[in-house]
Amino acid sequence: MQTDLPTPVPAPRPRIVIDTNVCLDLFVFRDPRWQGLMDALQSGTVEAVTRADCRQEWQMVLHYSHLPISDETRPGFNAAYDALITCLAPEALAPRTDIRLPLCTDRDDQKFLELALGAQAATLITKDKALLKLARKTAKIGLFAIIPPQAWAPAAP
Repeated sequence: MQTDLPTPVPAPRPRIVIDTNVCLDLFVFRDPRWQGLMDALQSGTVEAVTRADCRQEWQMVLHYSHLPISDETRPGFNAAYDALITCLAPEALAPRTDIRLPLCTDRDDQKFLELALGAQAATLITKDKALLKLARKTAKIGLFAIIPPQAWAPAAP
């Protein structure tokens, strides 16, 4: 006698936000210290998300003259970013009026906090000291973790 067993529902992938400097390390400099994070992105173990203004910052940084980026290599860096980081439409971000985000001393980085909140991300990965200083505050109010890339580790299977 065959019984119909329910199909197991896969657990949702952890959603993460990666700031621009860590993205530079991943996509431009291919920093071997963050290979585990890159592997998780490439395998789909995690879902990295962004929004239009954060993606625009990424594209602006790719034009900085001090970086080893040329007109020939820029499209490849953009394509790699777009292949692994999903740009969410505004309507896909859940507005949260019940929570007051801490304010980042670097106003340019506030958007990453807003993105992590609206996208219901589990983690914001950054090397930015102003963002890292807010880790206790976001943890205290039950929001996403803010960690440096060296503290990131894939979730246990």
